[in-house]
Amino acid sequence: MSYAYLFKYIIIGDTGVGKSCLLLQFTDKRFQPVHDLTIGVEFGARMITIAGKQIKLQIWDTAGQESFRSITRSYYRGAAGALLVYDITRRDTFEHLTNWLEDARQHSSSNMVIMLIGNKCDLESRREVKREEGEAFAREHGMIFMEASAKTAQNVEEAFINTAKEIYDKIQEGVFDIQNEANGIKLGPEHAAPGVGGGVAGARGPGASSQAGGCC
Repeated sequence: MSYAYLFKYIIIGDTGVGKSCLLLQFTDKRFQPVHDLTIGVEFGARMITIAGKQIKLQIWDTAGQESFRSITRSYYRGAAGALLVYDITRRDTFEHLTNWLEDARQHSSSNMVIMLIGNKCDLESRREVKREEGEAFAREHGMIFMEASAKTAQNVEEAFINTAKEIYDKIQEGVFDIQNEANGIKLGPEHAAPGVGGGVAGARGPGASSQAGGCC
């Protein structure tokens, strides 16, 4: 399917916070309660629509274990967006966010859009991290914030799509050099002419994600 842009994403965070489950819910609209630990990097893709344009998201789901950290670092380069995930029922995953964020900012483009996600918000009775704490951390570090549930699909669509909107807005503002693919953005075949304005608006295809977000 034709698209105007391709955005590369990376999903980062501690082991077991639900990174692979978020990706699976977004790309396949299903939840897998038992998921093997990611070894190295897994991959998913999906078309969405932003401002009437088809955008292809290419998403790399990384392993959270320290032993794979060097592999993860190589994927920061060339990513336009990152989803930094913690588990609201495990305070240690929240306390490790600073390390993940330092790693991301050190190895990625300074313009990379980072979305902070507090996953497993369906497990309210086991909550160890208050929503206000997540909001405050995101605000302090200039990130977008959402709580989500890969299990119920709550805010999963919004997390991926709002990150893409932020990237798209930065393209319109001229923040990203879209001719440089190292920024994690690639011009798609819909662009009849060079430059941001050259894309053909279109995106009525079946892959468009115009559904209302999946909150149960």
